Amino acid sequence: MAPVLPYIAVASSVMQAQQQNAAGKYNQSIQNRNAQIAEQEAQQIEKQKEFDLQRFDQNIQQLEGQTITRIAKTGADFSGTGLRILRNNAEQAEVEKNVITYNSKVAAAQRREAGNMFRIQGQFARQAGRFAAISTLVSAGTTFAGSSAGKSLLGGSKPAGTFDGASSYGQYAANPTGYSGSF
Repeated sequence: MAPVLPYIAVASSVMQAQQQNAAGKYNQSIQNRNAQIAEQEAQQIEKQKEFDLQRFDQNIQQLEGQTITRIAKTGADFSGTGLRILRNNAEQAEVEKNVITYNSKVAAAQRREAGNMFRIQGQFARQAGRFAAISTLVSAGTTFAGSSAGKSLLGGSKPAGTFDGASSYGQYAANPTGYSGSF
């Protein structure tokens, strides 16, 4: 049974290496999925920006209409203070639209960058699985090569008391005990 143990250990190590490799692939697929989600979130932020700008334009038009109505109710003409109020509202509206656009671009860029980081983490996870598998296989190969089964299979040194075929039968017949000393 002892000569079989090194082979079982090697087979077990090969299975472990396959599992480590599969775990690396699985972890990479998780990170790639996270990257896809981050990309989708970036696209959603851009769509939300368009919606927010449309809603903001509607609110500005409503505010502009209310301001014009209030100026008209006072009987003032659209010059002087009334005109300055309308112009100020339009300028503030442009500033606010620019802020909405800028914030959405920053948020979308952050999500895209997060997606890139997820992909990089996935590549690292895949490499870690590969390296663990290679390390396991090298360790198993080294252990097997150092075992008696590995030495006999690979042509290394033989256990004591075995016939290695290098000495001739004539040498063995002349000195069957292998003792070369004197009594």
